[in-house]
Amino acid sequence: MKAKLTLIKRAKHTKKRGAALMTTFLLMMVLTIAGASYIAASMTSERIANREQFDIETSHLAEAGLQQQLGVLWQDFSTTQNFVDLDKWCQGASASAPTDAVSGSIPGVGNFSIAVISYTKVDNFTRTIEFRSVGWVDGAGTGSLATTDPQKVVDQTATYQLARSGVFDYTYFVNNYGWMDGFGPNDLIVAGDMRANGDFNITNGSPTVNGSVMACASTKLIPVAAGHVNGAPIKWSDSTYAANQVGQTRWRQDYNSSVDGAVGSTAYMQNMGLIFQSIGASVNGQYAGAILADSTGTKSWDRESLTGSTTESQIDTNPTKELIMPDLSDISNYEALSQNYTDQLQTYQDGAANPNYGKPAYIETWDSTTNSYQTLTTAGVVSGSAAIIGTQTHPIIIHGPVTFTQDAVIKGYVSGQGTIYTGRNVQIVGSIIYSNPPNFTTGSGISAVAANQKADMLGMAANGSIIMGDTSTFGSNPLQYMTPPFTVGRYDQYGNYIPPFNATATDSTGKMLYQSTMGDAYIHSIASSVDQIDGIMYTNNCAGGNIATGGNGIKLNGSIISKDEAMVCWSLPMAENYDDRIRDQGPTSQPLIDIDLPRSPQLTQTSWHDLGFSMAP
Repeated sequence: MKAKLTLIKRAKHTKKRGAALMTTFLLMMVLTIAGASYIAASMTSERIANREQFDIETSHLAEAGLQQQLGVLWQDFSTTQNFVDLDKWCQGASASAPTDAVSGSIPGVGNFSIAVISYTKVDNFTRTIEFRSVGWVDGAGTGSLATTDPQKVVDQTATYQLARSGVFDYTYFVNNYGWMDGFGPNDLIVAGDMRANGDFNITNGSPTVNGSVMACASTKLIPVAAGHVNGAPIKWSDSTYAANQVGQTRWRQDYNSSVDGAVGSTAYMQNMGLIFQSIGASVNGQYAGAILADSTGTKSWDRESLTGSTTESQIDTNPTKELIMPDLSDISNYEALSQNYTDQLQTYQDGAANPNYGKPAYIETWDSTTNSYQTLTTAGVVSGSAAIIGTQTHPIIIHGPVTFTQDAVIKGYVSGQGTIYTGRNVQIVGSIIYSNPPNFTTGSGISAVAANQKADMLGMAANGSIIMGDTSTFGSNPLQYMTPPFTVGRYDQYGNYIPPFNATATDSTGKMLYQSTMGDAYIHSIASSVDQIDGIMYTNNCAGGNIATGGNGIKLNGSIISKDEAMVCWSLPMAENYDDRIRDQGPTSQPLIDIDLPRSPQLTQTSWHDLGFSMAP
């Protein structure tokens, strides 16, 4: 038997096979490294994403804390309209010894802690507060802030101020419904701007309004106001206004480009609030000229006669906003103002020395029995009620803010510059006339106003009402306009209901709200026709009564600002002329003459500083 030999062949290409194994091994190493790098990169990206997410969350938490505390302090300040609580809570604060610290949380998000770290009394009307807020996430679950927790620190500076109120930029301002009823174009001529915090209705004719008319939507009024100006009043053209201005020393000057500057120029921007320009426009982000503005936006308009056409042009569609009136309900604030007042003006703009520099507030009247002036005030205050009557020879002399704890009964000539505050009413029982009145016909714009810095100016601010005329003769006119349903209720900014004003209600003095504590018989014995009122009138309640009963019409030179307006004009014509000396005069927001008119609370958020984010690595 033969054996079969089988040849076993070994694999060829051994080197190639080894190279493939090496390649696979190297590829696996590369993939492993790449995977590890990817995982590391993913973990880094996740950490970065988490850090960014925490940064955003803690920023919002810190901001939430800031806004909550700003709001809490604002609510108290805007309600009290004084700094008593702010001084008590925040005085002496520093970064090492913070005050008024509070904490809070947003469920499911995180926590915040905030405190006051600086508190500065800038002046009697201004406080600057610096807050420090920490927004943090309780990563350690300890319930308190740990150094390893994600956290953002933010500083915010805010100014709480009793600022000059915007309501004093108007010759006529009402907090409820504005109304003008039964006037023809020549019966009432207004040289100035008019505004309401509700609807503004012009009915049964149209007066001539050489200025702006504004309304505002309000859910606070009962019934709710849509915030409409119901129709364009008559308004003169620039040329008609200029032609009629001759001899009108209380009107704003007409626009003249050669003296007031070209539209948009620096000179124009300084002058435009102090001149009359018939057709409104938006210039450098500000409204210029006469406008109609309400909840539907702002328009220019042209309507020069009852029978002529009316043209309107939309400037923008932004609705108007409410202007908050100052609150005089706590008369002790104004007693303190009177008691602490010292005239700080050393020199006038023309360089002349102010003779009243350093003097306190006072009121003087002429005493015919002693043939001399007598000071009625004690440290700027009159306790109770008093009548002050001035003659052309011996006018009432006023300096600074003075306070009557009850009524101020006033008529006649007035000299000086100051404001009368009353715990109850200002009773105007005859014309009030400046001994040294302003004259706005010289110069132009700012210079025309500035030339009258030394002329007389009177403010009258009543915690009760401003009542005009002989109250012993009041019947259905004007009382029907001083009682419901003509007067209406409203809600304040915190939802508290304020009943409508009722002039026939009786207060703690035993008198009806429209009557003086000095009695109707006395008022009747000194009253005369109210044919002119030089002054700025302000009240949180009603301004009204019987005017122009002498048959010669009436001139109101200044402003009338109230919640309800109830003037019954018994003869025509009627004129309302704004006094530009109390208007804001530029970026400093200071009027030419500061007679310490009522102020409104204002909150301004200024610097915001991010001090950084941190968390555990």
